[in-house]
Amino acid sequence: MLIRLRGLRMKRRDFTRNLLGLPLSAALPASIAHAATEALPALPEGGSITDVPGLKVGHHTLTTRPTGCTVVICEKGATAGVDVRGSAPGTRETDLLSPTNTVEQVQAILLSGGSAYGLSAAEGVVRWLEEHHLGYPIANGVVPIVPAAILMDLGVGDFKIRPREEDGYKACLAATTGQVAEGNVGAGAGATIGKMFGHNFAMKSGLGTASVKIGDTGIVVGALVAVNAVGDVIDPRSGKIVAGARSEDGKGYRNSMEAMLNGYRVVIQNAANTTLGVVATNARFTKTQMTKIAQMTHDGYARAINPVHTMGDGDTIFALSTGTTEVKADVSAIGAIAATVMSRAIVRAVMQATSLPAYNLPACRDYLRHT
Repeated sequence: MLIRLRGLRMKRRDFTRNLLGLPLSAALPASIAHAATEALPALPEGGSITDVPGLKVGHHTLTTRPTGCTVVICEKGATAGVDVRGSAPGTRETDLLSPTNTVEQVQAILLSGGSAYGLSAAEGVVRWLEEHHLGYPIANGVVPIVPAAILMDLGVGDFKIRPREEDGYKACLAATTGQVAEGNVGAGAGATIGKMFGHNFAMKSGLGTASVKIGDTGIVVGALVAVNAVGDVIDPRSGKIVAGARSEDGKGYRNSMEAMLNGYRVVIQNAANTTLGVVATNARFTKTQMTKIAQMTHDGYARAINPVHTMGDGDTIFALSTGTTEVKADVSAIGAIAATVMSRAIVRAVMQATSLPAYNLPACRDYLRHT
């Protein structure tokens, strides 16, 4: 069974307001709009995965319901690794990224909503790349290499509306090297969190990004993530929950792990989960090293999401090396930094999200009172 996110169908004008980032707290019930008494914490350090030279990012968000896809394009190719920790993944071309397999570089990574249906959006990315002659060279042309992963957001709105081939293509058309939009966009448009106790206590999540320039080395590490977890999101700076399962009285958070440790009876269901991430650096690494960096980056998931990597999650991280700098970097150091940057991106994803009142999904910016 899915945990279905029930509610009235959102009017298109309301969803469009949400996409534009216009205030929605006025449309929320008072008990939701200003339920918790804690102040909204400051955003973690920002930046963008596009600060890594050689990358472009594009979103396409479906306005008929909250879902969409996000593409990371590496036109000159990027050495890639992947690590899947969740037990319910939906992926494409991940086996190709094994260090024992032939192809060394990818041309794009796609993250999509729509569950398994959303994998079809990768075909649109392939089409765009072929039109631009980007891919693995063969005798008669190129074969674009596009690993992809999906998250389950089919419970939000019309089940029949999900990203398709044309949406992946449109995400490519929108791709730029500029600052990446965050919140209810692309693969994060239908993302939710705090679902362990059912829809009535869940919250709106989204997509986040962050980056860091490492001293004067010229090395950059960036992360991008769509957070659709069953668990709560915790700010590693304070150790406090910033978004997650709401309390029954609407005055704070349940703390999912604490409830389980105290023996709280949780209804056994297959949840609609998965956190999808991409971490990237301009330092030059092999496929084996990028696989290790992907593995280490999951520490960022564990610091900012609890619980994580569950049987109902498809948690996946792709790692990219554009190799535009000649500076030799230590794989362990970059992996550790990537985990920190990823945790920042996760917190930003929930803090940049905006509420969907028609689905009873407040975002933390409305649930936590500003001071």
